[in-house]
Amino acid sequence: MERRKALVVGIDNYPGQELDAAVSDARAVAKLLARHDDGDPNFYVKLYTAPVPKPDGTMAVPEDSDVEEECADKNGIPQKFLREKIDELFQGDNDIALFYFSGHGALTGVGGTVITSDTKIAAEALPMDEILDLANNSKAREKVIILDCCHSGAFGSPNTADGKVREISQGMVVFSAALPSQKAMERKSIGHGTFTELLIEALNGAAADLLGEITPGAIYHYVDEALGTWEQRPVFKTNVTGWSFLRKVTGPDSSALPRGMVRKIKKYFADPEHELPLSPEYEPSDPSHDPDKVAIFQDLRTFAGVDLVVPVGEDHMYWAAMRSKSCKLTPLGKRYWRLVKENRV
Repeated sequence: MERRKALVVGIDNYPGQELDAAVSDARAVAKLLARHDDGDPNFYVKLYTAPVPKPDGTMAVPEDSDVEEECADKNGIPQKFLREKIDELFQGDNDIALFYFSGHGALTGVGGTVITSDTKIAAEALPMDEILDLANNSKAREKVIILDCCHSGAFGSPNTADGKVREISQGMVVFSAALPSQKAMERKSIGHGTFTELLIEALNGAAADLLGEITPGAIYHYVDEALGTWEQRPVFKTNVTGWSFLRKVTGPDSSALPRGMVRKIKKYFADPEHELPLSPEYEPSDPSHDPDKVAIFQDLRTFAGVDLVVPVGEDHMYWAAMRSKSCKLTPLGKRYWRLVKENRV
């Protein structure tokens, strides 16, 4: 079993500069990362939040949460505590170590910073370069950083004023909610940040491939397409030769296909350019139908339903069979054919 751990942090409690959605962002992301869609365990998640205290000074924690949550006291989450937890996250030779933060961020003369509840001025906040150093020095095979805060695009573009040369190390993926010059917006009507709302949709399956796997690249593609040119722009930085999925969806509402089904694509198509001849024998409603060919046609229709196969010269698979035409692989179908051939499916 893979060793996957995640540190998820959300801070609303900034005295005088309170946020509305950072804690709900963190809770939603933690819940999704903790388990795959079918309920199987995914990341081992540690969730730390700093809600705005209620009038009586207590913290509100959802009783139905699937993830154990530690709420800070009325003073919020201090910088020393956050840095210690980030350091703990990147210790060990885990398969994936993931850090998610929702809260305030700032851009200073020495680079981007992550702001904690005890920050008085931005220049004294936790430098993004320090987080980058901790991740770079980690033995984890993959490091994933997700920041939903203002100016978060500065992460991974390190300041060199201190004489140190930094880069994004091998195996690192960085998602940022906004460009270095931009603010990350909250949407009070939905109770989430603009970026995290799209991240939640992606992890719920909107960014899943045909195997139900949700990869970092697919998440960024989904978020990028959803945000308009004039809105805050997400930033994606990587140094990887490949990446693991962050979550899997396999429920009845997803388009995921079993791996065994996907592997049949090479059985029916000898090569990516092959056209499979059809006939009325494939169509169950025709008197001449052949049960074996009907079973194949059911698979072909399934492939057509997820854009892997298209009829040739007809609009529908039914007419391609009844009029003895053929079907072929789409560009997406060719991609999965090659993945099967390379034993990657």
